[in-house]
Amino acid sequence: MTAQADIRAFFDAATQTVTYLVSDPGSRQAAVIDPVLDYDHRSGKASTASADRLLEAAREADLRIAWVLETHAHADHLSAAPHLQRHTGASIGIGEHIREVQKIFGPAFNLPQVSGDGSEFDRLLRDGDRLPLGALDIEVIHTPGHTPACVSYRIGDAVFVGDTLFMPDYGTARADFPGGSARTLYHSIRRLLALPPQTRLFMCHDYKAPGRDDYRWESTVQAQRAHSVHVHDGIAEDAFVAMRQQRDATLPAPTLLLPSIQLNIRAGRLPEAESNGVRYLKIPLQFAGRNGTE
Repeated sequence: MTAQADIRAFFDAATQTVTYLVSDPGSRQAAVIDPVLDYDHRSGKASTASADRLLEAAREADLRIAWVLETHAHADHLSAAPHLQRHTGASIGIGEHIREVQKIFGPAFNLPQVSGDGSEFDRLLRDGDRLPLGALDIEVIHTPGHTPACVSYRIGDAVFVGDTLFMPDYGTARADFPGGSARTLYHSIRRLLALPPQTRLFMCHDYKAPGRDDYRWESTVQAQRAHSVHVHDGIAEDAFVAMRQQRDATLPAPTLLLPSIQLNIRAGRLPEAESNGVRYLKIPLQFAGRNGTE
């Protein structure tokens, strides 16, 4: 029988993101996957309230958080990984291909402090790596396509898929970010769907598909293969790629793309405060007119 972890989900309504607190029942060791820093884009105000609720839940359950894991450098929320690390001593991990993402976006934001070698993170994870979690282990599965650095985490009979998949009635991730690829995404998804049918799949987001009024974030390989509106069994690679590219061409940029990326490629670390004691994020301006004029 496949060992099972205790899994608790924390849903952030503002970004429609799910953070997971995953623990080994015997040792009480735990991992946090995709933590959210509360951030209001209109006011520039940030808060650790969501991360603090997770820490309190861990304390109440007598859990020791050993890992803070990112499935990728998110473009839709800011990471609370540094805050969790300060309070737990946990190591922050992400897929090793974050180096490619840093090399794309570091220059785009003119951020010389971005290393380009991933050294902002404590652990760069390769496909097939295994991290200890008490009597369990965390298997790293490289699942690129949404971004080059996307990974999924398999713990017992559960897989945390990041943005690679959504609920069957909603479909799959976009693949139009720099370094993304719809064709690569298709192969990553088929790799996940080759796992045993009863494998539980946990999503990073839910946007409530048309006709559904409640949020959901847990599915199975079997359900995805039978019912996914984008990649159910019988959907050929070329058909998926054509659908994904056509759909992506209509999608707006995520609301928090600009603040999220410049922090998340640095393991969620905030920029240093300037001479007035205030931290600032950069917003690149792109003018449509000639010579930089409107």
